[in-house]
Amino acid sequence: MTSLFARLGVPSNLCSVLAERGIETPTPIQHATLPDSLAGRDVLGRGRTGSGKTYAFLLPIVTRLAADRRRPAKGRPRALVLAPTRELAAQITESLRPLADAARLSALTIFGGVNQNPQVRALTAGVDVLVATPGRLLDLRDQGHLSLADIEITVIDEADHMSDMGFLPGVKKILAATPAGSQRLLFSATLDKAVNVLVKQFLTDPVVHEADSPTSPVATMEHHLLTVPAERRTDVIADLAAAPGRTIFFTRTKHGAKRLAKQLVGRGIPAVDLHGNLSQNARTRNLDAFGSGRVQTLVATDIAARGIHVDEVALVVHADPPAEHKAYLHRSGRTARAGNTGTVVTIATPEQRREVQSLMRAAKITAQTRDASAEVLHGLAPGERVRLDAAEVAARIGAPQQQSQPPASGRPRRGGQQQRSRSRGRRSRSRAA
Repeated sequence: MTSLFARLGVPSNLCSVLAERGIETPTPIQHATLPDSLAGRDVLGRGRTGSGKTYAFLLPIVTRLAADRRRPAKGRPRALVLAPTRELAAQITESLRPLADAARLSALTIFGGVNQNPQVRALTAGVDVLVATPGRLLDLRDQGHLSLADIEITVIDEADHMSDMGFLPGVKKILAATPAGSQRLLFSATLDKAVNVLVKQFLTDPVVHEADSPTSPVATMEHHLLTVPAERRTDVIADLAAAPGRTIFFTRTKHGAKRLAKQLVGRGIPAVDLHGNLSQNARTRNLDAFGSGRVQTLVATDIAARGIHVDEVALVVHADPPAEHKAYLHRSGRTARAGNTGTVVTIATPEQRREVQSLMRAAKITAQTRDASAEVLHGLAPGERVRLDAAEVAARIGAPQQQSQPPASGRPRRGGQQQRSRSRGRRSRSRAA
């Protein structure tokens, strides 16, 4: 039986790689863009987070480079993928490697915050596909370690996020350094003015495809607005965090993320933070702890909304309301992935309520306004609340025991062997039933 991906033009060896990973049916964005991108056209694709954009651009890259077996020259990669964050760049490479291995292509990820010498050595050895954040790429190019003159295909992933995060001037420099006749693919959750600037300046007769996944987060998630007095905020957050399953809490500031994670740890809840003040090793360690399920509570700034791929996150909590509606959508998109349902909770003080309601109208979201009673909280996050002792919390988060605090007095606590194993995926199914 012919693979559905093969019918779109994907080579059989790459179809086999996808099938081994249980990927046999193209998502709408893949189905829409692959025939044009595989044919060498410039493509502008819009799809929400979780819609399958990564394979929509990796398959054309690998297919194109595999058709020409020439070795990459020293410091001159043949394909480029730009991503706004280190974490997203690493995750793109993780998806790329099995495809690249099947086609006997080399791949390299470069980003800031780590020693550049290993990246320089890898570039010197020759790289087919380079996945990079704009800042480190420009640094290495300006130092003479990297040339974009041999680029055959360039991908800008999360193009709208690039402009939000101030990367637009750097992205323009990078695109201008690639050959004028090379293929360019832009993928974005939204098509705004900043994205249009790139399209008009750098894409040639692009094909535009707008396709959302049938399990689009906006279509499947439940939205709730809890009005909570400031003095009860941490208690409400801790109650939700102590429930079973993966939860992401978003804060507006790096200091707020660090403080909230520390507060949860002090209440016997294993929690890790993710923000720009952490070293790259700490960011990787914390994200691995969350992704593996060893720690089921992540407290993050908006950096974690920028393309982080962790499935089975059924609850997203805006511990601080976002600054604008696009941030609400990007944050909320961390749940309702891979066909699962999801729940989004926004915590607002009475003074913030009107502002948040206006933000939700701009995002075209209808939320249920609720109080933060115990009954409501257990309805949003069902299951036994579990708080661990200090030693078990420290073991989960990978911190020295003396840096952890015992749960606050008067709060229930569990022994070190207590496991929070029930998944919110099960909870979501039972709610749907």
